[in-house]
Amino acid sequence: MLISKQMNALINEQIGNELAASNQYVVIACYFDGAGLPQLAKHFFNQATEERDHAMRFVRYVLDAGGTVAIPAIPAPRTRFKDSADAVKLGLDSELRVTKQIHGIVDLAIKEKDHLAKNALEWFVNEQREEVSSMDTLLRMVKRAGEPGLFFVENFLLQGGLAGEGADAEAASE
Repeated sequence: MLISKQMNALINEQIGNELAASNQYVVIACYFDGAGLPQLAKHFFNQATEERDHAMRFVRYVLDAGGTVAIPAIPAPRTRFKDSADAVKLGLDSELRVTKQIHGIVDLAIKEKDHLAKNALEWFVNEQREEVSSMDTLLRMVKRAGEPGLFFVENFLLQGGLAGEGADAEAASE
């Protein structure tokens, strides 16, 4: 077995966190769909898929490391929002929380000198930088536009805005 019991337990918990984030993004997407904002809905449906993919990436790591996958109970997502900015802020808050959770797992990998886990977790660390940056940008845009100006945010997303934002930043820094 290449994974400690403590690391296995923490990653199992993170699998639940990622699935909870996915469910929350589905609800946010439904909110925007109901508001007649199809591009924001599509953006959050895509975010939901990404979070589920992250959970599955953790599942695969645990299995490959000889651990046991035990998915915890997933809490119900929040279903009501006062406005669009509130919904997007919940997404940003979720990304910030997940970032802290992943940092905690990295800290354990360092403490345990678990180089395999630390290496696998580096992908998540970089992914979270992109996720937080993208969600922060979207929140600032939604706030600036206000409810009457969300058409401009829709158009921005329709034109491919935020897609690959992290990749563009990485290419610019090379």
